[in-house]
Amino acid sequence: MLFRKTYFKVFVLISLLILLLAVNCASVVYGYTDTSWGLVYQAFTSFDGSNEHLIVQNVRLPRALVATAVGASLAVAGALMQALTKNPLASPGIFGINAGAGFFVVAGSFFLHIQSPHALGWSSFIGAAFTAAIVYGAGSLGREGLTPVKLTLAGAAMAAMFSSLTQGLLAVNELELEQVLFWLTGSVQGRSLHLLLLMLPYAAVALIISFFLGQKINLLSMGEDVAKGLGQKTGLLKLVMAICIVLLAGSAVAIAGPISFIGIIIPHFARFVIGNDYRWILPFSAVLGAILLVTADIGARYIIMPQEVPVGVMTAIIGMPIFVYIARRGKTI
Repeated sequence: MLFRKTYFKVFVLISLLILLLAVNCASVVYGYTDTSWGLVYQAFTSFDGSNEHLIVQNVRLPRALVATAVGASLAVAGALMQALTKNPLASPGIFGINAGAGFFVVAGSFFLHIQSPHALGWSSFIGAAFTAAIVYGAGSLGREGLTPVKLTLAGAAMAAMFSSLTQGLLAVNELELEQVLFWLTGSVQGRSLHLLLLMLPYAAVALIISFFLGQKINLLSMGEDVAKGLGQKTGLLKLVMAICIVLLAGSAVAIAGPISFIGIIIPHFARFVIGNDYRWILPFSAVLGAILLVTADIGARYIIMPQEVPVGVMTAIIGMPIFVYIARRGKTI
């Protein structure tokens, strides 16, 4: 029976990986510029320097890869946060990471006149790490140490503060910060492979570490006292989980801006498919998150063509009804 369940999970995971490959191929083919599957094949096998071939190689392929990496990172970060805080609505937003990253980007543009995407990406990553460190420190104060309630409250307080500061800077000089406004909506459009490669090592290391934490997280989910009784070093585990969250969410926000709802809804779908075993929830979340963001990005190209809707808006449209459903139930779907 156990073998059959494992076989089923492996089969579903492989099927989802094939689906991810398919939507990535579709992302490279479909868009405002008229291309076909045959033309895309020729762009990689017999490149001729034409406008269509340049778009396929330099625009659409990086865009699909960025959406895959960002979606996987945000989904796994959300799964880790929900396990860490024991809050089914936890996401990078509740940790204050999105707000902190956004404030550092706006502040860098306002005070230091930073404009390049690479510099904005590093500003975002530093802001995410700085905010998470404050939240983790504040949530660890007191004799009880780090608790889910204190961590959630500290994250909400930091998110509110940084959001207010960001809005204040935008109100002071909205014209100069017009480029930042597009980044704040969350988008994978125009993101280069170079920026992805700068942040990918951090996300990749965090993903690998997260996948190896599954069994330990299973014990932690049974209760901290139970985990300690079984020899679990819960304080160290929580610290490692927090670092992984920072690396995953920080790198994702640095590349694409704050994209909402993926970190909330995807872990619930993963649990619905394969249960509450984090050894499977984390890899399933990575693949499902990548599929959702790539698919949402394809849809964003057609809503108001020839213009595009930022993918952060698309994920909000998709995620809001599911978020309300989860909030009403107060537990996983």
